[in-house]
Amino acid sequence: MTPDIAGVFRAEHGRAVAVLARVFGDLEIAEDAVQDAFAAAVEKWPDIGVPPSPAGWIITTARNRAIDRLRRESARADKQAEAALLHAQDEPVEEGAVHDDRLRLIFTCCHPALALNVRVALTLRMLGGLTTAEIAHAFLVPEPTMAQRLVRAKAKIRAAGIPYRVPYEADLPERVRGVLAVVYLIFNEGYAASSGDSLVRDELSTEALRLGRLLVELMPDEPEAVGLLALMLLQQSRRPARVARDGSLIRLSDQDRDLWDRALIDEGQDLVRRCLRRNHPGPYQLQAAINAVHSDAATAEDTDWRQILQLYDHLLTLDPTPVVALNRAVAVAEVHGPAAALTAVDDLDLGSYYLFHAIRADLLTQLNRPADARTSYAAALELTINQAEQNFLQSRLDTL
Repeated sequence: MTPDIAGVFRAEHGRAVAVLARVFGDLEIAEDAVQDAFAAAVEKWPDIGVPPSPAGWIITTARNRAIDRLRRESARADKQAEAALLHAQDEPVEEGAVHDDRLRLIFTCCHPALALNVRVALTLRMLGGLTTAEIAHAFLVPEPTMAQRLVRAKAKIRAAGIPYRVPYEADLPERVRGVLAVVYLIFNEGYAASSGDSLVRDELSTEALRLGRLLVELMPDEPEAVGLLALMLLQQSRRPARVARDGSLIRLSDQDRDLWDRALIDEGQDLVRRCLRRNHPGPYQLQAAINAVHSDAATAEDTDWRQILQLYDHLLTLDPTPVVALNRAVAVAEVHGPAAALTAVDDLDLGSYYLFHAIRADLLTQLNRPADARTSYAAALELTINQAEQNFLQSRLDTL
């Protein structure tokens, strides 16, 4: 693709698939039609130039190509093609409802009937326009394996009759949480990769931010969508300072804060203030507020840990999970000392989570218990397969 067409593809792919999914009632037909339309753009646009309305050109071309193909297939007694063709005749193709179309597509991709890792992959494919190869690389699986997962997911949506719609009001809170969780999983895999040589995968965190902005655009009255976007922006602002030139991990307390992205901080803090004015707190908003406090501190020593601990106390009442309690223990150590924090950590059932052992090792080091700390660092080292994190933990172990 030329840069112009590639830019249109990334910006308009999800929009076009959303419209065509409504028109034909089938995700696979919609995706294939949009792919055909972009192939036509690659062929024609270098000669005719980018049209004044690229999205309109893609959607119209995709619809026409799909109808031609379905007519041919329905003539061969293909019942699926015949049904899609009938659906298309009853559905207008205007773009006026495109926001609702994209929202329907997001909820379809994130339906709870699909496995969580499939929801993430399908969201990246349909909304993000990432290729199967790019998604396979992100999940560290062979491309044919990922292709099969995506085909099975679309077939399951069709066979199970999963509706292409925004859920009813009674189901909306739970389904919104699922959608937000999928986007945050994508971000986290980019921000701190679960495996591989590099700590970060910029393409995934960038895509999650784009999806987060889209969700806020589509659901401006959903405070947790705003909170999630604020959280991702504030975490992403630290990206330039998290990794040394040799690829090694730099802890928050040791980061050069002059490298933090001030524009992302300002945008994230503005969204946090927007959440505070609504006064309808949720887990993502509180996590964003915690990160906003960190971003306010010019140095690690200036961090207002008491405020962070209060926010964690509130978060723990809304989201009483062991991971939240573990993160709260870091604030407890800063406010009440490592002994109090270690007592809180030792009550948690997180033995299979590497950060449990890493945090415990740090607390033991502060308590001058090097032998126990070495044991905990070694346990953490066994539980992570990311090379940058392994190198960091090994360096901590070596210092003891």
